[in-house]
Amino acid sequence: MATETIAINYIEFNVKNIAKSKAFYSALGWEFVDYGEQYCEFNSGALKGGFFQMDDVNSNGGALVILFSHDLENTLNNIKNAGGIITAEIFEFPGGKRFHFKDLDGYELAVWSNV
Repeated sequence: MATETIAINYIEFNVKNIAKSKAFYSALGWEFVDYGEQYCEFNSGALKGGFFQMDDVNSNGGALVILFSHDLENTLNNIKNAGGIITAEIFEFPGGKRFHFKDLDGYELAVWSNV
């Protein structure tokens, strides 16, 4: 019997304020669907996920979520303008370049490009 491949299908962030998180990630072109006052689904264009609003957000640990951009400089500036904190400026690695940032709730993400 063949082993079934189980792929990443959805990512969920606990956030303090859904409206602020939506405003932040809209700077990256994400779209949103609200499901009540405490949950919002996002669509990054490549993957869907959700924001679950709660008072006690623990943004440390876990896997590093990596986004893709064709224009790292523009994306970095959009993140800064939306209130994100750049934790690692653009650097090269085998296969491309990337940078890291923290969003409004302290989650660290990365953005990479092969251009």
